[in-house]
Amino acid sequence: MGNEAYGDIRTMSPEEHWRHFEKSWVALQSYTYLGKGTPYLDRGVDRETMPLRHDMRNSTGGIMAAPLCIASPEPWWRDDECVPAPVTMSYDILDPARDVTRIEVVREVISIGRQMGFSRARIVDADDHDRVIAISTGSGVSLGDVPPGFEPVDNPVTELTDSPDLPPLRDVFGVVAGPEGALRIERVTPALSSPHSALHLGPINIALEAVAIDELERSTGTRDFQVEHWTVLMVKPGYIGPFRATATVLGAGGVRVGVEATMIDEGNGGRTIATVSASFRRVGG
Repeated sequence: MGNEAYGDIRTMSPEEHWRHFEKSWVALQSYTYLGKGTPYLDRGVDRETMPLRHDMRNSTGGIMAAPLCIASPEPWWRDDECVPAPVTMSYDILDPARDVTRIEVVREVISIGRQMGFSRARIVDADDHDRVIAISTGSGVSLGDVPPGFEPVDNPVTELTDSPDLPPLRDVFGVVAGPEGALRIERVTPALSSPHSALHLGPINIALEAVAIDELERSTGTRDFQVEHWTVLMVKPGYIGPFRATATVLGAGGVRVGVEATMIDEGNGGRTIATVSASFRRVGG
């Protein structure tokens, strides 16, 4: 048990800093497994794009929230500028993108200060920028300065052939069933870790969306919901684990249903590390 990450980049010497970043960045599954390229950080990448595969879609074929959080992490404050950590991430899904095969993020940096950064983006069909899939916005905090000398990382993404047989993201990212409907991530591993050794936003959002969908099914008898709004508050970093995710459904009798979800770090006094407020629309039926 415990944190198995490569270490906290903030404790590294200037000489070690970028070697540690490269090692951590290549190990991190959030972007590589989903096929997401990050301009400026990934060598040879000049467009912020990500494929849409079956494992990124819900039971009705619409886009899920967690892949959007990974495609368009907010704020747009890069690791070559500081040691960044998200605080707020908010997404409005305008189009379920059932026939879209690749999305692209069109960025707007609102403000970057000494300690806080703010940005927003349009997530569009990569082949048709007039087709807006979602809009996102968020804020974040700098955990510290970085030394000079950054070089883009050779970070080949996973090129998976799309198939209905792809495993669910929850299985790939180590999300397992816990007691009383909760879901758990047992520990921080290099594949799930930010460079500062905290549980990364990718697995946090994957686990919180998974528990939200599970609770919707328990409350309504169906998983056939399309997420329309998803706001995450990153309250505290999660370092120890196990991390437990739970959800509560609000207004289950309506066409539009609310969900509140929470993740806590059981190994760190049960403190809350992230919360979600979301709305889903019932599909069909």
